[in-house]
Amino acid sequence: MTRKLLVEAIGTFFLVFTIGQVVIEPGIGNLAPIAIGAALMVMIYAGGHISGAHYNPAVSLAVLIRGRTTLPELAGYWVAQVAGAVLAVFTVKVFKGDVPVAALTPAVGPALLAEFLFTFALAYVILNVATARGNKGNSHYGLAIGFTVLAGAYAVGGISGGAFNPAVAIAITMLGLVDMGSIWIYFVANLAGAAAAALLFNALDLGDDKPTATPAGEQGGLRPQAEPD
Repeated sequence: MTRKLLVEAIGTFFLVFTIGQVVIEPGIGNLAPIAIGAALMVMIYAGGHISGAHYNPAVSLAVLIRGRTTLPELAGYWVAQVAGAVLAVFTVKVFKGDVPVAALTPAVGPALLAEFLFTFALAYVILNVATARGNKGNSHYGLAIGFTVLAGAYAVGGISGGAFNPAVAIAITMLGLVDMGSIWIYFVANLAGAAAAALLFNALDLGDDKPTATPAGEQGGLRPQAEPD
């Protein structure tokens, strides 16, 4: 379990670190979503076989509802993900210093809907490409997941900030990119979107199997397993 949590912290760290480096000036402007999606993609390939490469508390919730992790594992993943995100915030500040940042104050209704929709999309894609029997052993799961975040950032980043991830939401508020009073929007919309995707996945039996909890010591449920479920 310790190895899984370390991998989750590392992956979340590099996702958040990349966000801070490419968004805060001097950033890379409209290319930022490409770098962010790529960072997520490579970290998923790096850690998928160990922890499942969630790097996102909302994704971990979806995996729990899917039946591929347990409540104690969920709690550990959430702590590791938030710790990785917070450490990344302080690392970004080392590089960026005191660069002035204009905080986004998103309109509540549009931001809730935007974050819900693309967190739903992210969890839906993850569950289908990385836990469904029909996709077992595939090599495209990291690319699919990274491109989902990339598409979401371009589609609704200007509306909500494009977090789709409560750990990222904590980080971008700490970095001053989003008004602190708006953080609840991400928690509510991200967790609700992921839960809705998992409930739909289970209701439609899209995994072509019945969800069962992963025994302790097995992988966290994202990367397809070597043996049949």
